[in-house]
Amino acid sequence: MTSVDNNDKWAALRQAQVPPNDSEGDFSSPDPETYTGKRDIPAPRPLDRHGPARIIAMANQKGGVGKTTTTINLGAALAEYGRKVLLVDFDPQGALSVGFGSNPHTLELTVYNLLMQKDINVHDVVAKTNVDGLHLLPANIDLSAAEIQLVNEVAREQTLSRVLRPVLSEYDYVLIDCQPSLGLLTINALTAAHGVLIPLECEFFSLRGVALLLDTIDKVRERLNFDLELDGILATMYDSRTTHSRQVLQRVVEAFGEKVFSTVIGRTVRFPETTVAGEPITTWAPASSGARAYRQLARELIHTTGK
Repeated sequence: MTSVDNNDKWAALRQAQVPPNDSEGDFSSPDPETYTGKRDIPAPRPLDRHGPARIIAMANQKGGVGKTTTTINLGAALAEYGRKVLLVDFDPQGALSVGFGSNPHTLELTVYNLLMQKDINVHDVVAKTNVDGLHLLPANIDLSAAEIQLVNEVAREQTLSRVLRPVLSEYDYVLIDCQPSLGLLTINALTAAHGVLIPLECEFFSLRGVALLLDTIDKVRERLNFDLELDGILATMYDSRTTHSRQVLQRVVEAFGEKVFSTVIGRTVRFPETTVAGEPITTWAPASSGARAYRQLARELIHTTGK
């Protein structure tokens, strides 16, 4: 997918951020594909070799929109389709690591050590998960210090890109779970990435932060990473029972068109259960609607990115 034209982007966002009147539009259908459009997505082809990896930053400076949930479950679904995937926990809260059953307080090596210690390489830090083909670079609260320490480093925005480079030939996808801010860590993720996936909660306040994020993506593209693309916007926490969710989803599609994935992630109690279980929904509840949705998203992403 290519970047959104700036003029069209801002005009679309201004329109999208205005809550519609109840009389505006037809929001009667609970089926999200009524708004996103059903697309013919072929089954992913088997791979005869792996790499080079496409790096995707999962970014949204608003918290609680499903970044970590999407990183875990999309990564697991991609691995189910035979792709080798590396997940990078780039949030000092360490939620991604916890999502795989890690205790962040007992981790000996994390992505912080990888960033800040020259004698540590990425192979020292990578950990296996309970899903074949899915690996993790864990994080904990130590990572918060990196944002301060990196300020005085030369080419500080490219630090993550540099430390990931040795393993890109081993993976098909690298998914970076960004923290909910637009600070130096997120800039590092955007500088390292080929594409950005924006999880967007189906709630009107979520739309307001997207404009600032897209502006940041544009600046990173102009100054640090000329090849950065918007891979897509993923509607999350969709509740088909409410008119509000349906209104927001329609407005998002009106604003971003084909940038919006046809896959929509609905609300389900299964996602909090998987955090306690320490495994993805694709293995915890493989027949659930959430697992099916992330498998569909994986197929869509593979088709979109050509991997």
